[in-house]
Formats: sequence, C-alpha cells, structure tokens
Amino acid sequence: MTARSIDGKAIAARVRAEVAAAVKTLHAQPALAVVLVGDDPASHVYVNSKVKMTAEAGMRSVEVRLPADTAEAELIARVEALSRDPEIDGILMQLPLPKHISEARVLACVDPLKDVDGLTEASAGKLVLGKPGLRPCTPVGCVMLAKSERPDLTGANVVVIGRSILVGKPAALLFLEQNATVTLAHSKTRDLKMVCRGADILVAAVGRPEMVRGDWIRPGAIVIDVGTNRVPAPEKGEGKTRLVGDVDFASAKQVAAAISPSPGGVGPMTIACLLRNTVLAACERRGWAVPEVLAAG
Repeated sequence: MTARSIDGKAIAARVRAEVAAAVKTLHAQPALAVVLVGDDPASHVYVNSKVKMTAEAGMRSVEVRLPADTAEAELIARVEALSRDPEIDGILMQLPLPKHISEARVLACVDPLKDVDGLTEASAGKLVLGKPGLRPCTPVGCVMLAKSERPDLTGANVVVIGRSILVGKPAALLFLEQNATVTLAHSKTRDLKMVCRGADILVAAVGRPEMVRGDWIRPGAIVIDVGTNRVPAPEKGEGKTRLVGDVDFASAKQVAAAISPSPGGVGPMTIACLLRNTVLAACERRGWAVPEVLAAG
C-alpha cells in the first residue's frame, strides 16, 4: 500500500476561504498585529506570508519589525501598547526571540483576549480546564488534518511525540477534547518505537529529522508530521540544504494509510488557524456573534 498524502495546502485554503467569508459579515475589519524582532530569514518568510494572507482574508495587518539588538524593555512596551490599542484584535509574537530577551516575560504582556497564538498562561489554563478560549494554531491544525481522514476521533489511540508547550502538550489536550485516548511520548519514553506502533494517529513533533521510520508505524495509521528540519543536501551542490520532517516520508508512506508531508502539511494550517483565531478574538472582544461559517469549528 502507499499512503494518501494529506493535502494541508488545500485544507488550509478552505479554512482561509471560510475566514474571508466570515470577515465580510462583520461590523468592522479585524486587525492582526505581527511583531518580529531580528533578522532570522525563516521568521521573515513566515511573517511575510502571514501578512499577505491576512490581507487576502480581508483583515488589516499591522507590522512591528524591530532590530535584533532591541532591548527587552522596549519590546515589552511595544507589546503592551498593542494590548491597550482598541483597534488591534490579535497579537502574534514571532518566535524565537533574540537570546537576550525573555520570551516568557514578553508573552506575559500580551492581552489574553488578543492571544491568537494561544501561548499565554491564561490561554493555556483555559485549554487545560476545558474552558472556551483561543487555542494554539499548530496543534489545532494537526487535529483538523487528522479529522480530514477520520472525522470522528472518539476512541482513537493517539500518540504525540514531543512535549513542548508550543505543540506537543496542547496537541495532546486538543485530541483529548475529541474523546481520543492520548499518549504523550518524548525522547525519554521507554521503547518509543513500540509505543508509536500502537497509534491509530501518530503526531510527530519532536524536532529531529526523519526520526520516525516506517517500522515505527502501525499499518493503516494516520501520520501527522509537524517537524520542519533543514538538513544538508549535497546532491543539490556544496552547502545546499533541504527541508525534511520528523518522519522518514519514504518509508512511512509504505505503511501508513495517510500522511501529511513536510513541508506542505501542517505549516499552511498554522497560518490558516491564526487567521481564524483573529476573527474569533475580534468577535469575543467586540461582542459580535461568531459568523456561522466559523461557529461549528
């Protein structure tokens, strides 16, 4: 068998179209502020894509780009000003930040009602408690991709490899909300390979290139590859690189029923879910009814 490729680009395009339709029904134009510090090339690519897609969805984009040597106090002041600004509905702090700046202190200054990345303590607490709130974008995208193959996740055995606060932990909680049985595994898990082989749905978010091999996967499982790793590509020339996921795609596709590629799987979903969160944040802050096209999600 050869696994179906889960088309994250197509699913993300559908979500973005739903967001654009929702925006047209609102009383005013939602605004998303994106804050970028430093010159990391990958971060600039991500931010440029987010800015472009925000505009395409009919929302207003506000960019705050600061040099790498920006003082932590200055960055915090900028974020606090955005939190107070009544015209801003969502704030995205592009990570990672330069090493001299505490990500935790900066994120603590984001108004939880504008926390469209779901990274503040208030957002995390609501997720753990099962209360309504803004959920982290990448984990939400993982659940959407899994449900595109298995709409009802009730009773599914889900294994999440990786325990980061950005993906692993919130993904486990979100799958639990879907009535799945969840195992949160990591690099120290005993006999990790056999734990993974018990999964109906395997989510790889460990940050190690092609760590998950085909013989880690139960035949017929759904595999969601969150990883984006840059590795040497000598076949392209000296010093060249290529992007690979946390899953060895070539061997995994011979075993799994469906697999999300990397790149082209989870990544597009992250941006789409960010835009969706911005609309939800605007509705909550401004007392608007959530548009019907988004209410079911």
